[in-house]
Amino acid sequence: MATAYEAVIGLEVHAQLQTASKLLCSCSTKFGAEPNENVCEGCAGLPGSLPRLNEKAVELAAKAGFALNCTVNEYSIFSRKSYFYPDLPDGYQNSQFTPPICVHGYLDVTVNDRTRRIGITRIHLEDDAGKCVHGQAGVTLVDLNRAGMPLIEIVSEPDMRSAEEAAAYMRHIHTVLVYLGVTDGNMEEGSLRCDANVSIRPKGSETFGTRVEIKNLNSFRHVRQAVDYEIERQKACLEDGEPLRQETRLFDAARQITQAMRSKEDAHDYRYFPNPDLPPVIVTPEQAAAWRAEMPELPHARAARFVKDYALSGEEAGIMTQDAYCYRIRKYIGAYAFAMGGLDAIVFAAGVGENDDAVRAKATQGLENFGIKMDHARNNGNRNECDLSTADSKVKIFLINTNEELAIARDTYKLCK
Repeated sequence: MATAYEAVIGLEVHAQLQTASKLLCSCSTKFGAEPNENVCEGCAGLPGSLPRLNEKAVELAAKAGFALNCTVNEYSIFSRKSYFYPDLPDGYQNSQFTPPICVHGYLDVTVNDRTRRIGITRIHLEDDAGKCVHGQAGVTLVDLNRAGMPLIEIVSEPDMRSAEEAAAYMRHIHTVLVYLGVTDGNMEEGSLRCDANVSIRPKGSETFGTRVEIKNLNSFRHVRQAVDYEIERQKACLEDGEPLRQETRLFDAARQITQAMRSKEDAHDYRYFPNPDLPPVIVTPEQAAAWRAEMPELPHARAARFVKDYALSGEEAGIMTQDAYCYRIRKYIGAYAFAMGGLDAIVFAAGVGENDDAVRAKATQGLENFGIKMDHARNNGNRNECDLSTADSKVKIFLINTNEELAIARDTYKLCK
């Protein structure tokens, strides 16, 4: 009889902080610059250069901790995490090992009407490595524009038991961090990515299996697909009597498989020690209280209030509050414009008293300004909704032109200011 296994999954989510300059120098964080344009002596790792911590990065890390129910430590330090790679000019990464800035948080994730509390071990600050560009004839070029970019790493407990839970957790983290303005959340540009740690064990066992890490997953779909594949791969290995190795693997999205990259290091292999060039990070109770006071209402709390105050359904309230990309589209459409869940839905408010055709025309023009060419619009039989079919997506538009509807739009808009 075949053994029944359960998956044990933890995620390490890396989010690039939305600051104007890098973590330890004044170089720009602007994406898309020419190779090695945003580089100074510090992020190039030249001898004699000294780091200076970006205060805004500390603030954003603390706010992420508040949102994820963490304790924000008054005292934390930076350590040198030593390893060699061509795009790591210092020969080490500046990272927080112990103590980090945030510890002991959690996030509740619901999949198929079942809610699981996912523990968050820690959130720590670190700087990013550069980028190797592998060209023809075996030539590799190094671009250090990304070196020194400010990151937080959110390390979960191994509390997830399915690929669906892992993807839902990642999606929830994305929504919260973009809501707060901690990161722009652009996964295509690498602003948010994760490493998945996956193992399996016989159901009922409390002993962890051999952990495999899948590196650099940069979409919710890839998280689900990679974890699903890895669970099945590990089951097949054990059923064939093949031992599992602790290793790092990469996900090949085209072939839908994971492939071995290297053996997996343990923490002691990095030879962490406190960075003597960086003083401890101190967050006073007064500063923590001031940052907490600036926190906006978070998505799930806002959705619950919309259900109560505006008699919306849970689904409607969810749509109205999942506007992680409102910052990307509002400037093109108007004062009350929101994009939820990427470009899956848009809420648009025109002036009170304007007719539906005028609202629809403005929305259409706004979408075209944003680069979305509309093929046609179809009314759903509900005066306040129509579907816009575009070349590559479907967008739902809610037409808001009464005082009551405008009140909801204004309430939602507070989030984006």
